[in-house]
Amino acid sequence: MALTAAALLATSLGLAACSSGDGADAGIVTVHGGEPQNPLVPTNTNEVMGGRVVDRLFAGLKYYDADGEAHNEVAESIETTDRKNYRVTLEPDWKFTDGTPVTAESFVDAWNYGALSTNAQLQNYVFGSIVGFDEVSAEQPTAQTMSGLKVIDDRTFTIELKAPSIDFETALGYAPFYPLPEVAFANMEEFGKHPIGNGPYKFETWEHNVKIDVVPNPDYQGGRPAKNEGLRFVMYQSYDTAYADLLAGNLDVLDNFPDSALSSYEQDLGDRAITKPTAQNQQIGVQSGLPHFAGDEGVLRRRAISMAINREQIAENIFQGTRVPARDFTASTLPGFDPDLPGAEVLEYNPDEAKKVWAQADAISPWSGRYEIAYNADGGHQAWIEAVANSVKNTLGIDAIGVPYPTFGNFREEVTSDTIGKAFRFGWQGDYPTMLQFLIPNYRSYSETNDVDYNNPQFDRLLDAALAAPNEAESYELIAEAQTLLIRDMASIPVFNYVATAGHSEQVSKVELSWNGQFDYENIEK
Repeated sequence: MALTAAALLATSLGLAACSSGDGADAGIVTVHGGEPQNPLVPTNTNEVMGGRVVDRLFAGLKYYDADGEAHNEVAESIETTDRKNYRVTLEPDWKFTDGTPVTAESFVDAWNYGALSTNAQLQNYVFGSIVGFDEVSAEQPTAQTMSGLKVIDDRTFTIELKAPSIDFETALGYAPFYPLPEVAFANMEEFGKHPIGNGPYKFETWEHNVKIDVVPNPDYQGGRPAKNEGLRFVMYQSYDTAYADLLAGNLDVLDNFPDSALSSYEQDLGDRAITKPTAQNQQIGVQSGLPHFAGDEGVLRRRAISMAINREQIAENIFQGTRVPARDFTASTLPGFDPDLPGAEVLEYNPDEAKKVWAQADAISPWSGRYEIAYNADGGHQAWIEAVANSVKNTLGIDAIGVPYPTFGNFREEVTSDTIGKAFRFGWQGDYPTMLQFLIPNYRSYSETNDVDYNNPQFDRLLDAALAAPNEAESYELIAEAQTLLIRDMASIPVFNYVATAGHSEQVSKVELSWNGQFDYENIEK
């Protein structure tokens, strides 16, 4: 989370480090969490700490199991003959936790709200394939609702897309496609502080920067019912504190370990340690207004910096092999991944070539200043960011440093408002298991989550063609062409893919990491 995000991969650890057992009922599973960036509105949540709560509270037309397979959830059927026109029929008798029914309007109204530009939702790009999106998403919208959505009756609605899409039905389990109750539209921000959903859990309390509690929803009737008595998302100042609580039995599950534990976690936890390659990545981005990083000069500088990073050494020395050098802009676990894209050698450590390309950039405009990489200090990023900065400094002979921001929230606020004023780390955790789900949010020109301001009409057209492809093989070929453009333009600097490390206490069982590195929360037993 999105991942997507979406979710972003960085952890939004809170300011208060409480012991997760404090006040928790015996059957409540205590899990690592963080203060969400925004109120818990599905169309406006695009980072992993808010996303992991939203996904517990809401149910969509589909849901994804631990392997990333999509299954019908609220949908009884989703029918199409051409992948362009869809007829959706809902299962009967679904309701929100306020007792109101989940209807076709619950979905259509939520999607229209998410798409409308004046609502400024971070996830509005997901509706871009629906007829009428252009009119509602314009800076000055000429319509309030998408003409491609039509309610037939309480349990039926239709969707018309601009073109056939190979990804659309799979995407319908993604958070922005969740329904909303009628009460949400009276005041969406206030609703997000006390959300009313239809998922396997219902919201109970949110103590900011401390914890969020959710309890099983007795009226949930989908395929992922809670098998525990509830979840407490506990917020810590550091991963070291969280890991210490895990070892002490005060935290039940932790989905990321501090650097200090990477050489010992298997011995510390034994068969309670989990290691799994997952669909997550980590990159370095820069926004278009930063001096020396626009136009041809900017492309050359990003290419030089990429070749100045010794990814393999950093992955081994800092992460003990739990990171893998990136070979593209998606993740190596995804279907269709190609490690040998044309031009991908720019992602390899090559100090001589890096110096040469940096000199070419200097010929356009001599370098001045310091190369700074922003990161959130509460997310366990300091060691690798400093290692990247040192690698760049030693290779290119420039001043380069990491710049910490205290919390994920204030860090992301400057990124999303385009005021960060320096390079910054960013990541993506898959929201559904396709390469397009990584590329569309992060690089499509009109995506609100395109934090690097990438704008290439040819790239957009290739994504459209990949979505419209008649089969996966042809779609993968078009995705490869699109990624070749990203490499040519060096839209961002891919650094790592993830081999997730996680663990659990002795008090819980049936603990499994899903395809995107999050826990299969509903199935944890205590």
